Amino acid sequence: MIDINVKKMFFTSRAVLSATDRATRRVLSRFGAYVRRTAKSSIRKRKRISSPGKPPSSHTGLLKRFIFFGYDRARRSVVIGPARLTQGGRGDAPSLLEYGGTTALKTRGKRKRARFRARPYMGPAMEKERPKLPQMWRDSVSATR
Repeated sequence: MIDINVKKMFFTSRAVLSATDRATRRVLSRFGAYVRRTAKSSIRKRKRISSPGKPPSSHTGLLKRFIFFGYDRARRSVVIGPARLTQGGRGDAPSLLEYGGTTALKTRGKRKRARFRARPYMGPAMEKERPKLPQMWRDSVSATR
């Protein structure tokens, strides 16, 4: 007669949840790092401005230096993007570069409205790295790790 221990054949919910949480954190963190690297490498350091529709040029290096990613445990997601830059302005430069728009500028005591055309860098970086995501998930959940 064959003796089978049925308890050993089923997953314990704690072990399964722990393994999937660990895999989710690992995969999304890796994806965030790839997107950040691609976005940073798309921003070229040069004096002239970039063409609308192309990634922005980096004049001071702040934008390139302040692109981060972080895993959000509560939402089980990754947040990737530039920190709000407030040096010498209101901090809306990263958003204006990505999406375009208008803002009020103060120059020599005068206020005027300025329109910026989009120079996306985060969206294209994510789209470039998105095809790698299924391969990252493959065999990522393992209860024995």
